[in-house]
Amino acid sequence: MDAFSRILSGVTLNGAVFFRAEFSAPWGLTVPASNMTAATLSLGAAHLVLYHFVMDGGAVVELENGPSIELQPGDVVIFPHGDPHHMSSGKGAIRPFPSYGINSKIKSHDLSPLHAGGGGEISKFVCGYMTCDPYLCRPILSGLPPVFKVNIRTDRSGHWLESSILHLVEEAASGRVGSEAMLAKLSEALFVDTLRRYVAGLPEQQMGWLTGARDPIVGKCLGLLHSRIAHPWTIADLANEVGISRSALVERFTRYLSEPPMTYLSRWRLQLAARSLERTSRGVAEIAADVGYESEAAFNRAFKREFGQPPGRYRSDHKSSPAKQAGQHLEARATADG
Repeated sequence: MDAFSRILSGVTLNGAVFFRAEFSAPWGLTVPASNMTAATLSLGAAHLVLYHFVMDGGAVVELENGPSIELQPGDVVIFPHGDPHHMSSGKGAIRPFPSYGINSKIKSHDLSPLHAGGGGEISKFVCGYMTCDPYLCRPILSGLPPVFKVNIRTDRSGHWLESSILHLVEEAASGRVGSEAMLAKLSEALFVDTLRRYVAGLPEQQMGWLTGARDPIVGKCLGLLHSRIAHPWTIADLANEVGISRSALVERFTRYLSEPPMTYLSRWRLQLAARSLERTSRGVAEIAADVGYESEAAFNRAFKREFGQPPGRYRSDHKSSPAKQAGQHLEARATADG
C-alpha cells in the first residue's frame, strides 16, 4: 500500500454534507473558523476540514487576510485547517453578509436548498465537512495550504462521483432511510478524490510529504515505515527493500522531507506515543513497545528530548476531556497560524 493510502487507511474519516444552497447574485456569506462550526454541529475533538462543491454558476472565495479564488462549476474548494473565509458572487456583494438563517438549517440537518440572494444569476452549492484525528492526519494536513481547489469534471470518475452525491442529497432532503449514511460515505470519497487530484497536480520540483509520497522511492519508503511502525528498521533494511543504495536513499528522502528516514521514523513514533498517552490509559511500557522501543528507558529519554518532559508528566498535563482536547488543538492551530 502506498504511503498516502496507508495514512488514510489508519485514519477514521467521518464526512457529512451539512448545507445546500441556491444563491442568486448578488450574494455572500461568511464561514467562521472550524471550532465555531464544530460547536454548531456539536462535534467532538476531531479536526474539522471544510469544503464547498460548486454545482452550477460560480463564486469567489476569500480567506481573511489571504488570497481570493474564483470558482466555477465542478470545482471543489477545501479548507484543510478550517480557516475562516468568505464566499460570494464577487462584484456587487454587499458586506457585512447576511446570515440567511444558515445556522438554523445546519442545526436541524435540513438539506433542502436554501434560496437567497438578490435575484440575479444563480449559483448552486453543496457544502460539507470532514473530521479526522489531527495526530494521524498530520503528515497529510501539514503539507496542505490553507485553501486549494480542484475540478472533478475532468474525467468519468469525477462525473460519477458528482452525480451520485447530487442524487443522494436529493434523497436525504426527502427523508429516505439510509440516504444520509450513504451521503456521508460519498462525502469521504469526494475528500479523498480531491486530495488525490491535488497531489497529482503538484509540480515536480515541489518538496514536502505529499510530493515525497508520490515519488516511487520515497513513497515506498514511507509506506513501509507507516505500515510497520514497530519494526527495528535500519537504513540498510530500507535501502534493500526499495532497491537503492543507503546514501542515495538518505539523500532522496531528505530532499523531500528535510530529514533522513530514521529521524522521520523516530518523530512519527513519538507523535503516535503522545496520542496514546493523551487518549488512553495504557501503560508507558506497552505504548513504548507498540511504537518500536524495546527499552522503556530509551523511550523515556527520546520522548523527553522531543516533548521536553517525560511520558508520565506529559500524560498528566495533557490527559483531558474530548471537548478540552478539541479546544487545545484549535488554540494551538490558531497560535501556529497567528
